[in-house]
Amino acid sequence: MEYQHGGDIYTNSVNLDYSANINPYGLPKRVGEAICHAVEDSSRYPDSQSSALRKKLSGFHGVSEEAIVCGNGAADLIFQVVSAVRPEEALLITPSFLEYEQALHTVSCNITYYELKKETGFLLNVQELISWMEESRIQFGMIFLCNPNNPTGFAVLKEDMEVLLDYCKSKQIFCVMDECFNEFLDEPQRYSVLESMNQREFHSVFLLKAFTKIYAMAGIRLGYGICYDRNLLDRIHSLRQPWSVSSLAQAAGEAALSETEYVKNTRKLISSEREFLKSQLSSLGFYVYNSMANYIFFQDTREEAIGEDKLLYHQMLSNKVLIRSCGNYRGLDGTYYRICVKQRKENEEFLSILKTILEKGE
Repeated sequence: MEYQHGGDIYTNSVNLDYSANINPYGLPKRVGEAICHAVEDSSRYPDSQSSALRKKLSGFHGVSEEAIVCGNGAADLIFQVVSAVRPEEALLITPSFLEYEQALHTVSCNITYYELKKETGFLLNVQELISWMEESRIQFGMIFLCNPNNPTGFAVLKEDMEVLLDYCKSKQIFCVMDECFNEFLDEPQRYSVLESMNQREFHSVFLLKAFTKIYAMAGIRLGYGICYDRNLLDRIHSLRQPWSVSSLAQAAGEAALSETEYVKNTRKLISSEREFLKSQLSSLGFYVYNSMANYIFFQDTREEAIGEDKLLYHQMLSNKVLIRSCGNYRGLDGTYYRICVKQRKENEEFLSILKTILEKGE
């Protein structure tokens, strides 16, 4: 089976992994210590309700503990919410995260795709989307919204998202709002709908968050959802595995929420290095899109790249550098790529290898 995501360092010989969008500072020290301490209690079952973690998340976000559900990473919760809602018709905006489609297929849902256009930079225009939904006359039961979007990295302001959520509320469309990369934005509060969910009574919204990216906990597997639909949460709890969140993950999550300075420093680093990488890639002749997250979306416009599928991917891999080909995203092909943002030393090494490849035409 072909690996569908970034981070495939297990079947490839890699020195630099630029395919997975993880915090370049790595796992915070105190989080690692919390995990090691939790190992001592590994002979006991973890709390199936993640009570202590949910209590800390409640204080962190200013929401009720009852509105929070934890899972084995965000992907786990995507499948759970789809199983709980079981929509007959769903709308996916493409290109976007692959798991949405996979989860919907498990409940035999009919999927309609709204394709973002290259001509407009793959940007989502909310008013145009609403007009299209009206004209389609399809009774959608669910829509997935990724903000900032993966792989394009562009984020929609919360005021625009509120317009879309208002429309969905009026049409009884359940919204899954994926904000797993929100914390990497320069001003995350300008794009999150967390406060809006309560103030505007968006109860048919499931807000998806994760520790995976911002705290570099991909191997720990910890995500959570926030939702004010009590009946839906009850259905999710009745469907989910009781011990899907390990005691190690719960301890890591509790410790991570105290790492406020770590997150501030991360945001500052990402903002600077993202612009550095975008500028360098543009100067090398690639078409670079205006990513706002901790990853960069670009197209290889070389003539030879058009005729050979995933050319740059294979060229970089032969130099032990792994990048994310976006050829398996709906609406994209093998000339599109996504790379993460790392620290300056690694970014310079990455660029040096890339420049050598371009100069040699390998």
